Amino acid sequence: MIGWFIVAAEIGFWIFVISGLFFRYILKLKKLGGFLLLSTPLIDLLLIIVTVMDIKNGATANTFHGLAAIYIGVTIVFGHRMIKWADERFAYWLAGGAKPKMAPKYGSEHAKIERIGWFRHLLAWFIGCSLLYLMVWLIGEPSRTESLLSLIKTWTMILIIDFIISFSYTIWPKKEKSNM
Repeated sequence: MIGWFIVAAEIGFWIFVISGLFFRYILKLKKLGGFLLLSTPLIDLLLIIVTVMDIKNGATANTFHGLAAIYIGVTIVFGHRMIKWADERFAYWLAGGAKPKMAPKYGSEHAKIERIGWFRHLLAWFIGCSLLYLMVWLIGEPSRTESLLSLIKTWTMILIIDFIISFSYTIWPKKEKSNM
Protein backbone atom coordinates (compact mmCIF):
# COMPACT_ATOMS: atom_id res chain seq x y z
CA MET A 1 0.00 0.00 0.00
CA ILE A 2 2.69 2.48 0.97
CA GLY A 3 4.48 1.93 -2.36
CA TRP A 4 1.39 3.05 -4.25
CA PHE A 5 1.05 6.02 -1.95
CA ILE A 6 4.61 7.11 -2.78
CA VAL A 7 3.76 6.88 -6.49
CA ALA A 8 0.59 8.89 -5.85
CA ALA A 9 2.60 11.47 -3.88
CA GLU A 10 5.04 11.93 -6.78
CA ILE A 11 2.16 12.25 -9.24
CA GLY A 12 0.42 14.65 -6.86
CA PHE A 13 3.58 16.75 -6.59
CA TRP A 14 3.71 17.20 -10.36
CA ILE A 15 -0.03 17.80 -10.60
CA PHE A 16 0.33 20.65 -8.10
CA VAL A 17 3.35 22.03 -9.99
CA ILE A 18 1.75 21.83 -13.44
CA SER A 19 -1.58 23.13 -12.15
CA GLY A 20 0.17 26.01 -10.43
CA LEU A 21 2.03 26.91 -13.61
CA PHE A 22 -1.14 26.49 -15.69
CA PHE A 23 -3.10 28.87 -13.45
CA ARG A 24 -0.18 31.29 -13.24
CA TYR A 25 0.68 31.54 -16.93
CA ILE A 26 -2.26 30.29 -19.00
CA LEU A 27 -5.21 31.53 -16.96
CA LYS A 28 -3.26 34.52 -15.54
CA LEU A 29 -4.41 33.70 -12.00
CA LYS A 30 -1.05 34.36 -10.36
CA LYS A 31 -2.20 34.13 -6.75
CA LEU A 32 -3.96 30.80 -7.24
CA GLY A 33 -0.99 29.48 -9.21
CA GLY A 34 1.40 30.62 -6.48
CA PHE A 35 -0.81 29.02 -3.83
CA LEU A 36 -0.74 25.68 -5.66
CA LEU A 37 3.04 25.84 -6.03
CA LEU A 38 3.48 26.71 -2.36
CA SER A 39 1.15 23.84 -1.39
CA THR A 40 3.44 21.10 -2.69
CA PRO A 41 4.97 20.49 0.79
CA LEU A 42 1.52 19.36 1.95
CA ILE A 43 2.07 16.22 -0.12
CA ASP A 44 5.22 15.47 1.89
CA LEU A 45 3.34 16.04 5.13
CA LEU A 46 0.61 13.65 4.03
CA LEU A 47 3.22 11.05 3.03
CA ILE A 48 4.88 11.28 6.46
CA ILE A 49 1.52 10.87 8.20
CA VAL A 50 0.51 7.84 6.10
CA THR A 51 3.92 6.20 6.54
CA VAL A 52 3.94 6.65 10.31
CA MET A 53 0.32 5.44 10.57
CA ASP A 54 1.14 2.33 8.54
CA ILE A 55 4.08 1.49 10.81
CA LYS A 56 2.13 2.31 13.97
CA ASN A 57 -0.62 -0.06 12.79
CA GLY A 58 1.88 -2.91 12.93
CA ALA A 59 3.35 -3.04 9.43
CA THR A 60 6.89 -4.30 9.21
CA ALA A 61 8.95 -1.47 7.81
CA ASN A 62 9.99 -2.33 4.27
CA THR A 63 11.81 -0.70 1.40
CA PHE A 64 8.74 1.36 0.51
CA HIS A 65 8.59 2.89 3.98
CA GLY A 66 12.25 3.75 3.58
CA LEU A 67 11.64 5.19 0.13
CA ALA A 68 9.02 7.45 1.66
CA ALA A 69 11.71 8.91 3.95
CA ILE A 70 14.14 9.24 1.03
CA TYR A 71 11.45 10.87 -1.11
CA ILE A 72 10.75 13.40 1.63
CA GLY A 73 14.44 14.27 2.08
CA VAL A 74 14.96 14.67 -1.66
CA THR A 75 11.78 16.70 -2.11
CA ILE A 76 12.64 19.05 0.76
CA VAL A 77 16.09 19.74 -0.67
CA PHE A 78 15.46 19.58 -4.43
CA GLY A 79 11.71 20.28 -4.73
CA HIS A 80 12.07 24.06 -4.73
CA ARG A 81 14.75 23.88 -7.42
CA MET A 82 12.57 21.60 -9.58
CA ILE A 83 9.65 24.00 -9.25
CA LYS A 84 11.90 26.99 -10.02
CA TRP A 85 13.27 25.18 -13.08
CA ALA A 86 9.76 24.48 -14.39
CA ASP A 87 8.59 28.01 -13.54
CA GLU A 88 11.44 29.61 -15.50
CA ARG A 89 10.65 27.53 -18.56
CA PHE A 90 6.90 28.18 -18.38
CA ALA A 91 7.59 31.91 -17.97
CA TYR A 92 9.84 31.83 -21.04
CA TRP A 93 7.55 29.71 -23.23
CA LEU A 94 4.20 31.20 -22.26
CA ALA A 95 4.73 34.63 -20.75
CA GLY A 96 7.62 36.18 -22.66
CA GLY A 97 9.98 35.79 -19.69
CA ALA A 98 13.73 35.76 -19.88
CA LYS A 99 15.36 32.77 -21.51
CA PRO A 100 16.52 30.37 -18.78
CA LYS A 101 20.28 30.28 -18.28
CA MET A 102 21.98 27.06 -19.17
CA ALA A 103 24.26 25.62 -16.51
CA PRO A 104 27.95 25.69 -17.40
CA LYS A 105 29.09 22.38 -18.86
CA TYR A 106 32.83 22.89 -18.59
CA GLY A 107 35.60 24.28 -16.40
CA SER A 108 35.61 25.56 -12.84
CA GLU A 109 32.01 26.83 -12.96
CA HIS A 110 30.80 23.33 -13.85
CA ALA A 111 32.94 21.90 -11.02
CA LYS A 112 31.38 24.40 -8.60
CA ILE A 113 27.85 23.39 -9.63
CA GLU A 114 28.76 19.71 -9.18
CA ARG A 115 30.10 20.40 -5.67
CA ILE A 116 26.98 22.38 -4.72
CA GLY A 117 24.84 19.55 -6.06
CA TRP A 118 26.71 17.08 -3.88
CA PHE A 119 26.20 19.24 -0.77
CA ARG A 120 22.49 19.32 -1.58
CA HIS A 121 22.56 15.54 -1.91
CA LEU A 122 24.30 15.40 1.49
CA LEU A 123 21.51 17.49 3.04
CA ALA A 124 18.83 15.27 1.44
CA TRP A 125 20.72 12.23 2.76
CA PHE A 126 20.85 13.74 6.25
CA ILE A 127 17.12 14.52 6.29
CA GLY A 128 16.15 11.15 4.81
CA CYS A 129 18.44 9.17 7.11
CA SER A 130 17.20 11.14 10.12
CA LEU A 131 13.66 10.10 9.20
CA LEU A 132 14.79 6.50 8.67
CA TYR A 133 16.50 6.40 12.09
CA LEU A 134 13.42 8.01 13.63
CA MET A 135 11.28 5.21 12.17
CA VAL A 136 13.72 2.61 13.51
CA TRP A 137 13.54 4.21 16.95
CA LEU A 138 9.74 4.54 16.89
CA ILE A 139 9.27 0.90 15.92
CA GLY A 140 11.82 -0.28 18.46
CA GLU A 141 11.98 -3.80 17.06
CA PRO A 142 15.12 -4.62 15.05
CA SER A 143 13.41 -7.47 13.21
CA ARG A 144 10.85 -5.00 11.78
CA THR A 145 13.39 -2.39 10.68
CA GLU A 146 16.18 -4.31 8.93
CA SER A 147 15.22 -2.98 5.49
CA LEU A 148 15.40 0.62 6.74
CA LEU A 149 18.95 0.16 7.99
CA SER A 150 19.84 -1.55 4.72
CA LEU A 151 18.54 1.47 2.79
CA ILE A 152 20.72 3.78 4.89
CA LYS A 153 23.79 1.72 3.96
CA THR A 154 22.87 1.70 0.27
CA TRP A 155 22.17 5.44 0.19
CA THR A 156 25.45 6.11 2.01
CA MET A 157 27.33 4.20 -0.70
CA ILE A 158 25.50 6.20 -3.38
CA LEU A 159 26.42 9.42 -1.56
CA ILE A 160 30.10 8.38 -1.49
CA ILE A 161 30.07 7.56 -5.21
CA ASP A 162 28.38 10.89 -5.92
CA PHE A 163 31.09 12.62 -3.85
CA ILE A 164 33.85 10.99 -5.89
CA ILE A 165 32.22 11.93 -9.19
CA SER A 166 31.21 15.46 -8.15
CA PHE A 167 34.56 16.41 -6.66
CA SER A 168 36.54 14.79 -9.48
CA TYR A 169 35.52 17.78 -11.62
CA THR A 170 37.40 20.02 -9.17
CA ILE A 171 40.61 18.03 -9.68
CA TRP A 172 40.04 17.28 -13.37
CA PRO A 173 37.73 19.97 -14.77
CA LYS A 174 35.62 18.89 -17.72
CA LYS A 175 36.97 20.45 -20.90
CA GLU A 176 35.12 21.31 -24.06
CA LYS A 177 35.87 18.90 -26.90
CA SER A 178 37.96 20.44 -29.64
CA ASN A 179 36.66 20.29 -33.22
CA MET A 180 39.77 18.84 -34.80
